[in-house]
Amino acid sequence: MEKKDITNIIQKLREKTDKKYFSQAVDMLINLKGYDLKKNEKIDLYVALPNLRSKVVKLAAFVDAQLLPQAKKVFDTVITKDEFPKWINSKKEQKKLAGEHDFFMAQSEIMANMAGVFGKVLGARGKMPNPKAGCVVPGTANLESLASRLRSTVRLQTKNEASIKLSIGDDKMSDENLASNAVAVYNAVVARLPQGKDNIKYVALKFTMGQLFKIGQEAKK
Repeated sequence: MEKKDITNIIQKLREKTDKKYFSQAVDMLINLKGYDLKKNEKIDLYVALPNLRSKVVKLAAFVDAQLLPQAKKVFDTVITKDEFPKWINSKKEQKKLAGEHDFFMAQSEIMANMAGVFGKVLGARGKMPNPKAGCVVPGTANLESLASRLRSTVRLQTKNEASIKLSIGDDKMSDENLASNAVAVYNAVVARLPQGKDNIKYVALKFTMGQLFKIGQEAKK
């Protein structure tokens, strides 16, 4: 998939979509072929986009005293091990916490304690601190670099269908930056597929309130 083809589609999106009084997300859809989810492992990747989206990404951290000073500087919400007991019987507050944050980080030394208290609620929402995203760290970790990377990170998943959908930015971003984000996502998915780009049926982009435009050749029926 050529970057120029993506840029052409983004320009087409702008031309064909009516102007709105609000910013619209630019969604990317990757449909797969020859990829049976019953036979192949579901795709579940974390990719740091080269260009930040305007979407506010909220981060929460579970830490002990060792990482507390760092965490307070760069995370939106910080919960220490000593505070865990008051959360045990607060399922409503845990659900609110989960809904208000995009990523959760945990210090590895207290991961088991955190899972015992928050695991049921966060796990059901797919928001447990995930080593794949670099969200389980030792007490010596640099949290500033981790937080910076997480704010540009997106999750690529196949759930019940052989397709991946996510937002790569919004209509306020430049064509160049949107195209770079799309390329990063595409390359990450292709690298994960057993047959590479031959497992891609088609790739398409759309604005929130606009129609879908396929990149390159039309999808084969």
